[in-house]
Amino acid sequence: MQANNRDAASVWDMVQAIRRIQEFTMGLTSDDYQASILIQSAVERQLEVLGEAAGRVSDTFRQTHPEIDWRRIVGLRNIIIHRYDEIQQDIIWNVITTELATLLAQLEPLLPPLLNGRS
Repeated sequence: MQANNRDAASVWDMVQAIRRIQEFTMGLTSDDYQASILIQSAVERQLEVLGEAAGRVSDTFRQTHPEIDWRRIVGLRNIIIHRYDEIQQDIIWNVITTELATLLAQLEPLLPPLLNGRS
């Protein structure tokens, strides 16, 4: 199924958010990340964008791509937005280091060809 314009735009936003998080954290250790409120804040913002964009994807598109855990992505966004005082940075670091590359690999093929090469 081909994505509609809104789905394509949302997937594009998700891909960009992941790429930015990867850029922000490239070469960092967990300790480096834990020590920088600036980087934590930047990552949290991009996770908010990631989750917001995931929430905008149509139900039809989500059903066509059940390999992506849409609910969990949106859920992390909701925790960051609404329960910010409960954020555990070690969990965020784990998401960054173990889950985002896989999610990016799942999302990039879903981009229309003209968007896939842009950065």
